[in-house]
Amino acid sequence: MRWIRYTLQGQTAHGMLDEDDRIVPVAGDPFGVYEKLPQRLALADVSLEVPVVPPTFYCVGLNYTKHISAEGMKIPNKPDVGYRANNALLPHEGEVIMPADAMRVHYEGELVVVIGKKTRDIEVSQVADCIFGYTIGNDVSERNWQAADRTFWRAKNSDTFKPMGPWISTQADIAAMRTTVSVNGETTTAFDTADMLFGVEEFISTMSRYLTLYPGDMIWMGTDGHSPDLQDGDVVEVSLTGLGTLRNRFVRTKKI
Repeated sequence: MRWIRYTLQGQTAHGMLDEDDRIVPVAGDPFGVYEKLPQRLALADVSLEVPVVPPTFYCVGLNYTKHISAEGMKIPNKPDVGYRANNALLPHEGEVIMPADAMRVHYEGELVVVIGKKTRDIEVSQVADCIFGYTIGNDVSERNWQAADRTFWRAKNSDTFKPMGPWISTQADIAAMRTTVSVNGETTTAFDTADMLFGVEEFISTMSRYLTLYPGDMIWMGTDGHSPDLQDGDVVEVSLTGLGTLRNRFVRTKKI
């Protein structure tokens, strides 16, 4: 099943995509009680929104060896989790705005895990029961700011720096999944999505020992490889096997 959030005539709602990419609108909350409505909508007639606005936005740190090496970091010996800001979220086909003083803007194509129910202190074997589904994220980063600032407040959390979508799939085969990133139609990064230092189950189990996860919380699982410096007008596509493609254009503003 694929869940979307969409806007039609000024109203934002949840819906499900059928096999023909027709939208089945629903009344209610996909994380709780909902009812399918009788009408059907064409995907082309609506504006896609980010598929979920999370109560808490988690983002895994260094989780793939090639990316760690490319950024000159040390390989961690345990799961490491950070936070991102909801103001940075951007839907499929939205424009990533690069501030005029952002010189080294990079993509990071990532698997995103969405939590489906309240979760606390669970074992690795119990993690699958708390997952609602999976989507695609692009953890856009400005490397000069990342190196210069004490925190990631602008390097990773500037407005529009977190494209996500286009939908949430409730099923995914991570073991068979491939992450591919292209810039202007040319593949620049490709890696096996499951080739993580610490997998989805280990991260969620570890997190749950110390904090409560809630429906709609999401965890971005990190990236591999290295991005080129993105330029004004570049179109970045992040594709994950079985999940689809997230596409966004990068546009430079003239104002700092």
